[in-house]
Amino acid sequence: QVQLVESGGGLVQAGDSLRLSCAASARTFYAMGWFRQAPGKEREFVAGITWSEGNTDSVDSVKGRFTISRHYAKNTAYLQMNSLKPEDTAVYYCAVGRLPGRVDYWGQGTQVTVSS
Repeated sequence: QVQLVESGGGLVQAGDSLRLSCAASARTFYAMGWFRQAPGKEREFVAGITWSEGNTDSVDSVKGRFTISRHYAKNTAYLQMNSLKPEDTAVYYCAVGRLPGRVDYWGQGTQVTVSS
């Protein structure tokens, strides 16, 4: 089992930046990613990174604003969020999967609130 601990959420104004972190208890996964869920909406994929190669992917709505990266030795991924918008407000969840396209473990979530 992999435990995920997220940090870095908060309340910011539109245009500000935040960096989320996700630390995994073990390096036994293929990829780590960030998802988010806004009130009344389904959880959606935001960005992901393969752990060995460092290949990244992200949803179109955050391209050019959000960057996912990792510190391989620390089993930690980061989501740098710039130019935040009110529509980015959501609970952000870290997740890992042992195979492509699969989520096996979720973090507890961290709230990001962007005021206009």
